[in-house]
Amino acid sequence: MSLEQFPEDLFGLALVVLMLGIRHGFDPDHLAAIDGLTRYNSSERPVLAKMAGLLFSLGHGLVIVPVSIYAASLAKTFDVPAWFDTFGTWVSITILLGLAVLNLLSVLHTPAHQAVQLKGWRQSFFARMLNVRHAGAMLAVGAIFALSFDTLSQASLFALLASKYQVWHVAVVLALLFVVGMLITDGINGLFIAKLIKRSDHTARVASRVMALAVSGVSILVAVVSILSELSPNFDGWRSGKEVWLGVFIVAILVASYFVGQRLSKPYITKQY
Repeated sequence: MSLEQFPEDLFGLALVVLMLGIRHGFDPDHLAAIDGLTRYNSSERPVLAKMAGLLFSLGHGLVIVPVSIYAASLAKTFDVPAWFDTFGTWVSITILLGLAVLNLLSVLHTPAHQAVQLKGWRQSFFARMLNVRHAGAMLAVGAIFALSFDTLSQASLFALLASKYQVWHVAVVLALLFVVGMLITDGINGLFIAKLIKRSDHTARVASRVMALAVSGVSILVAVVSILSELSPNFDGWRSGKEVWLGVFIVAILVASYFVGQRLSKPYITKQY
């Protein structure tokens, strides 16, 4: 999403950034990390398990906000290289397609009696970090997952948007709104997983498969849209200004997958009784 496509008024800009934060909370890495943190603590520390999403998001924000402040302080003297956006796009495309393949393979290879674990590209490297038992450790996990190219891009975006208003404080406000959006999504996700674990094993198995397939589909959708935008100027022109609606559509798909998973498991639960 280019700078020209953001609203000129501060209220409209704030609303768009909040929506971007909500959509960011549905990224596969967030879903995978919160799933792991919640499951690990569900039996012995149920209260902490329910807070996993919020703590993870707060840890994420502890990196995004200060980096945004630093980027805003350099905005007047630092020019983003022309190749930066293209490079970032293709890195994201590669990661998204990789995630889609990992999650599809996870559905196919997970035994029928087990729940599917969502796969994230950083989860492969930091899997052991998800086995933590303290609130501070969950904050640290969220901070570590924020150390990525995406975080640098987001912080730079907030700094550049703030430079339009000639006030660096705007970058702080935008970064905080982005974090609030993540808190909403990740918090609900953590509560949902904690509730799901308490229900029947069959519900967890069905819902986890539906969710993994939805994450794969969303990853492929975003990757395809990005590829078409890079290769076709006509498609890129058509897509311009529709990024927020794409984000809303993605959120709708993933939210619907929650309810579809539970709906599909109901016939089995009813039969048991």
